[in-house]
Amino acid sequence: MANILITSGPTRQYLDPVRYLTNASSGRMGAALASAAIEAGHQVTIVSGPVHLNYPGNARVVFVTTTDEMLQAVEELFPSQDGLIGAAAPCDYMPRRVSSAKIAKSGEPLQLELIETPDIVATAAHNKKPHQWVVGFALETEDQRFRAIVKMQKKCCDIMVSNGPSAIDSADNEVEILASDGQTIAHVSGSKPAVAASIVESIDRWLEKRG
Repeated sequence: MANILITSGPTRQYLDPVRYLTNASSGRMGAALASAAIEAGHQVTIVSGPVHLNYPGNARVVFVTTTDEMLQAVEELFPSQDGLIGAAAPCDYMPRRVSSAKIAKSGEPLQLELIETPDIVATAAHNKKPHQWVVGFALETEDQRFRAIVKMQKKCCDIMVSNGPSAIDSADNEVEILASDGQTIAHVSGSKPAVAASIVESIDRWLEKRG
């Protein structure tokens, strides 16, 4: 049995008190992974952005809104966990300046200066202890396998799950599970619960081999 931390869903980066940047992540993959991990006998903690779904009742859930809040929660929780599955789709950019009042329409183009948000998975992986492991997700629109391998190496992940944009807010998914040496562990498609079960099974087999 392992203590597993799972990130799930999107995050929001506010432009003003009512408008924000985000993406269409539903949290379904994170919820499916949590269910699969619990079914496999693991203890699960979820750090989730804003979603409209129910997570497994026997998982601990910490809700956050922004990418910084998700990073803070992961940094607080990960040291007591055995592994992290980074299934969330955090907003990659945030405005350099956030307006304290609603931005009024002026009839002119609105220019936004965006800066990158912190990389949650990379931060956790770079600070992991020898016994800990990190599984990342790479969603790419082209050169999926190549870019997933580059991300895995850059972020120091032990396993990378590669998928495409069709996974966003979908009931189904198609993934390639990659080991740190770039070899394919599994190629799985189907409903997100079925894919999640295969991902958790692949992680368990990898942990057994690692000893």
